[in-house]
Amino acid sequence: MTTPFDLLIERRGTNSIKWDLFGDDVLPMWVADADYRSPEPVLAALQRKLDQGIFGYEIPPRSLLETVAARMARLYNWAITPDDIVTIPGIVTGLNVAARAFAHTGDGVLMQPPVYPPFMGAAHSFGLTSEFAPLTRHVDGGRLSYAIDFDTFERAITPRTKFLMLCHPHNPTGQVYTPDELRRMAEIALRHDLIIVSDEIHSELLLGDTTFTPTAVAAPDAAARLVTFVAPTKTFNLAGLGCGFAVVQNPRLRAQYKAAAEGIVPLVSAFSLAAAEAAFGVETDGWLTDLRAFLTANRETLLAFVAQRLPGVLATAPASTYLAWLDFSALDLQPDPHKFVLHKAKVGLNDGAPFGPGGAGCLRLNFACPRERLLEGLERIARAIEDRA
Repeated sequence: MTTPFDLLIERRGTNSIKWDLFGDDVLPMWVADADYRSPEPVLAALQRKLDQGIFGYEIPPRSLLETVAARMARLYNWAITPDDIVTIPGIVTGLNVAARAFAHTGDGVLMQPPVYPPFMGAAHSFGLTSEFAPLTRHVDGGRLSYAIDFDTFERAITPRTKFLMLCHPHNPTGQVYTPDELRRMAEIALRHDLIIVSDEIHSELLLGDTTFTPTAVAAPDAAARLVTFVAPTKTFNLAGLGCGFAVVQNPRLRAQYKAAAEGIVPLVSAFSLAAAEAAFGVETDGWLTDLRAFLTANRETLLAFVAQRLPGVLATAPASTYLAWLDFSALDLQPDPHKFVLHKAKVGLNDGAPFGPGGAGCLRLNFACPRERLLEGLERIARAIEDRA
């Protein structure tokens, strides 16, 4: 059955970073930007703002902050207040503000590679050291998965480490940490007097029967040392509008975070505020249920294709996100997998190397697209590999 998510929408020539960065002969399946339309309640909210015709400076309305707090309570039984929430223009901005707020030049930031490159970018921008506790790879047949080695995790902490930058759900592996794993990481972090900065932007893109527990709920003892990022942008395809939220329940920590943002972080736009409030309301629930089912089916389509047509390629089965992490290193693609797939298959994927240790030889594929387009991209990759001289 055709769904709205299978609609082929022409995006070339629209100033799209995803679609206009490469040539017209390249099928882009890289940056975390989906190819489906945002839900109707969001579009209606944007239309109302457009009809007003005045686009001045706006402060985040109390109703928006109440909507965010209500959503956290409804989805996760996480009790926060509107006053706990700081509105930011995006999670990458939020990460950089955290680096500025909680560390000084020469300090360390603990992270678990392979991981979202802006984690390392935020550390670098403020003269901090990326301290790595790499996730452990496990291979079962053609299936790739990752796990936390808690001894490695604790050994990576040094006297200069100031905070843990946690990616949950994890990008690019797609894993969702269990409450026990979150509690154990939090216990170690608190024992070493670290602040925890938890990026939970993909928490609503749950696949199959996956459930999600926020770090703050799994480890309530960590609340006084915790900054959590949430946003509607990935789930509801609003990345270009840029709106996210830092949940900081400790007033002192929140004041420190706000002070670090002062003067360098712009106001969130009027359109972004309107879209975020509509997206996080209850009217989008049915759309989100349908999206999760569609993305789960796309994941299964991708895994079946890899198993049948891409022998030697290892693939994660993400529990969340619409991002697959594929290891091509066994195929010895020249000059490297990213360039081979881009120039020979004409498919644009994310190179794994910028994701840090453990990323070389891997590629990240975005499957938030019509199934026809997903299969076309996979077919191009398979043919290019089969046609190697």
